[in-house]
Amino acid sequence: MTTTEQEQLRAKAAAELERARLRSAALTDVLDDDELVRQHSPLMSPLIWDLAHIGNQEELWLVRDVGGLPAVRSDIDELYDAFKHSRSSRPALPLLKPGEARQYVDQVRRKTMDVVDRVPLQGRRLVENAFAFGMLVQHEQQHDETMLITHQTRKSTAVLHAPDPPKAGRAVLPQEVLVPGGPFTMGTSTEPWALDNERPAHQVHVDAFFIDTTPISCGQYQEFMADGGYERAELWSEVGWEHRNKANLRAPLYWRRDGDRWLRDCFGVVGPVRDAEPVVHVSFHEAQAYARWAGKRLPTEAEWEKAARFDPESGRSRRFPWGDENPGPEHANLGQRHLRPAEVGAYPEGASPLGVRQLIGDVWEWVDTDLHGYPGFTAFPYQEYSEVFFGPDYKMLRGGCFGTDAAACRGTFRNWDYPIRRQIFSGFRCARTPGGGELG
Repeated sequence: MTTTEQEQLRAKAAAELERARLRSAALTDVLDDDELVRQHSPLMSPLIWDLAHIGNQEELWLVRDVGGLPAVRSDIDELYDAFKHSRSSRPALPLLKPGEARQYVDQVRRKTMDVVDRVPLQGRRLVENAFAFGMLVQHEQQHDETMLITHQTRKSTAVLHAPDPPKAGRAVLPQEVLVPGGPFTMGTSTEPWALDNERPAHQVHVDAFFIDTTPISCGQYQEFMADGGYERAELWSEVGWEHRNKANLRAPLYWRRDGDRWLRDCFGVVGPVRDAEPVVHVSFHEAQAYARWAGKRLPTEAEWEKAARFDPESGRSRRFPWGDENPGPEHANLGQRHLRPAEVGAYPEGASPLGVRQLIGDVWEWVDTDLHGYPGFTAFPYQEYSEVFFGPDYKMLRGGCFGTDAAACRGTFRNWDYPIRRQIFSGFRCARTPGGGELG
């Protein structure tokens, strides 16, 4: 790597770190200390834990490991170890007070920027292509999305504001698109900041399938509800029906009935459910029940990625549905520019070669695949990032949402959660196997 290339990487790492920190500050500075230390949901940490955890991970990896510098606060490592304390238990810990947390993350950041300026970006896998810096950028942006979820759980006055996303336009889109059968390259071996579970690139054969052109809308989901979707056991898996009864599911999270209409709480602002928007805050079990009601199924992870990346003309897999260039505001609803999904059919410039819309941004999409490593998977730089989660307990989510930053979203990026989770910004689209004669 030339000196110029190293300097360009340093500049990129510094800019991305600063951009992430501005978002972290915006999500925490807007609230008083009482709100920051409060646990707004047992599923979420106090916001001030997330902020100090961001700083602690940055200290561990960039200041101590990459930089070789003395510890700033080794006495708090265990407090902010996500594996040592469950989210529900974190409010009882002797956490840093908001002022202390801000001072701590600022002190760590000053040391990090010194490391960015001086450490060689070669000779060690952790620093090649500035990977460690990219990993921590993604970590902070992922926690920013987590903090945004916590904001949604607040029951106080709205403090976040953003313009509405663009409308869908008047184009009439097909309900579904045929993705041709055959092999494609899944995953990546070349994306410099890709995480271990995205690697390595490998060939996967996928039979021909149909996939919905857009995510399922609130209007479509209400048809499922009106047809007794939540009362019909035959639509649900056995474990899904058991959870539906235990949790008394009747509608997506944050929806409530008001006479003959549904209302939705969106970051403290309550208004009518917008039929044209993708449904959000539904679990895997709800998505699966809808798909069965519609005579379809959820796509597998390989099907989803082929629909998002495969270019049938060239036979190659793109970085994103629209091509290899990084996401811009014309491509996808990302980065918390808006506080809700765009209408289904929006972002025509972000469509895949086959015409599938909104595969990136708006809502995370449930797919019917358990979390697993790809053939040749190697944990890096630590097992706890993804390998410890492998198995049938988690279902995959793909594509990012309106609260996902572009730095933590690409065509290969993989997310996962328990299939019962609904506080996340999760939606879905359906797929189906072609019937006899449909392939010509």
